[in-house]
Amino acid sequence: MEKKPLSPPVYGLVISIVLIIFGLIIQFTNQFQNKTLGYVSYAVLLIGIIIACVNYAKQMNGNVTYGNVFAHGFKTTAVVIVIMAIYTALALKIIFPDMIDKILETSRTQMEGKMADDQIEQALQMTRKFFLPFAIGGIIVIYGILGAIAAAIGAAVAKKNPQVNTPFN
Repeated sequence: MEKKPLSPPVYGLVISIVLIIFGLIIQFTNQFQNKTLGYVSYAVLLIGIIIACVNYAKQMNGNVTYGNVFAHGFKTTAVVIVIMAIYTALALKIIFPDMIDKILETSRTQMEGKMADDQIEQALQMTRKFFLPFAIGGIIVIYGILGAIAAAIGAAVAKKNPQVNTPFN
């Protein structure tokens, strides 16, 4: 019986769980404004998708093409995007409802002295109104781009030895 390779939803779920745990650690240690740690989460995404691509090619015994491996990586990315968008919505509205206030307060501090008080208040009201859509949109765009890059890298480094099925062999 031929062994079936792990599917993109499985890889996407594992990568998402790692990202969520990392995000929770950042939140509980009060480091959510630390941009360097944000880059670490992007690295986790990139490495996870590259590993998913390489493992897929291994599980298929190298009988894959660049396109097959890239598609597997991008499907994994799509699963991560969906899970992380849902988690972000839940985190901002239910789990950590005060996170938006903390972020806006930090933004206020950064704007003071550069803008008039009424301009700051207007900017913060607009940001509060559209925070969730922008957060989810940012996840879709940034994770989509990074996932495509990771899938391309993973497809390039994965060992490929496709067996072409023709009537002559």
